[in-house]
Amino acid sequence: MTTTSIWTEANRLVHDAQRIVVVTHVAPDGDAIGTLLGVTHALRGIGKHVDAAVDGGVPDYLRYVPGSEAVIKQLAEGQWDVFISVDSSDEARTGDSGAYARANSRAVINLDHHITNTRFGDAHLVIAEAVSAAEVAFDWVTQGLNLPLTRDIAQSLLTGMVTDTLGFRTSNVKPRTLEIAQTLMAAGGSLTEITARTLDSRPYDSLLIWREAFETMQLEDGVVWVSIPYNAFERNHVDPAVELNLSEFLVKVDEAMVAASFKQEREGDIRLSLRSKPGFDVGSVAFSLGGGGHKQASGATLYGTLEEAAAQVVPLLKAAVKNGMLDIR
Repeated sequence: MTTTSIWTEANRLVHDAQRIVVVTHVAPDGDAIGTLLGVTHALRGIGKHVDAAVDGGVPDYLRYVPGSEAVIKQLAEGQWDVFISVDSSDEARTGDSGAYARANSRAVINLDHHITNTRFGDAHLVIAEAVSAAEVAFDWVTQGLNLPLTRDIAQSLLTGMVTDTLGFRTSNVKPRTLEIAQTLMAAGGSLTEITARTLDSRPYDSLLIWREAFETMQLEDGVVWVSIPYNAFERNHVDPAVELNLSEFLVKVDEAMVAASFKQEREGDIRLSLRSKPGFDVGSVAFSLGGGGHKQASGATLYGTLEEAAAQVVPLLKAAVKNGMLDIR
């Protein structure tokens, strides 16, 4: 439960606004899209004109979320009274759409749950103790704005909570987390559908890339990792935007406390994805590399070759394993 004072300025900005734009971070996950659309549905429900945007649009596996078909892939026109950034720890994470929205809005509301949030904007709905941005949005919608939950809001926000907690299995899940999920289910959110579409489904194309990635797999000192060159996508005729979730799978290895995947992008940048078992902190590693996230799930973008990236990151992950072992003792 959050004190009402945190909502005051955001409520005022929303109350006075007619046109609002909501934007989430690049390479969006379930929490990003769920929160984006949950907030959008809630504000449309009180008569606001709301645009929702994210660079590149909604990933295929999240297109079941209500309203996803209307999400703008790239903002290039429009002006708004308020820009709401959701699930983005800093301004750069909102990409080109966020930059355009910021330049063409009178005020900015920053809604997030990352401890590394830079507190940009005019009103800060940033609660680091929340398990997801969707939880922050739930509290704002139900406590701050005092709005009823519709099925579309519930399905959207429950998507965010399920995906960011890996099905309520991360170490930051509290009894209230499950209470909120129960409330969202009672309002029409389908835990069965969300779990099936996000945690228990995988496109065949992603397995073609997994097959190549496993050939690079290494395990040392509690760290397991794989590297994926860009030409692996070209060889297999697979869209590079396909959702891989490799690190989530690799962290299940018994001998591994920490898992990493290094994915080479078209531009040559390396997309780093990190996961860890409870008690081991990869969030601090990602933050030291200019990225962000949580203790058990985080990521960053690196520059250089795959070999250079692994040489830089793996020693940091081994140190995280060692520190986690010390904490557990």
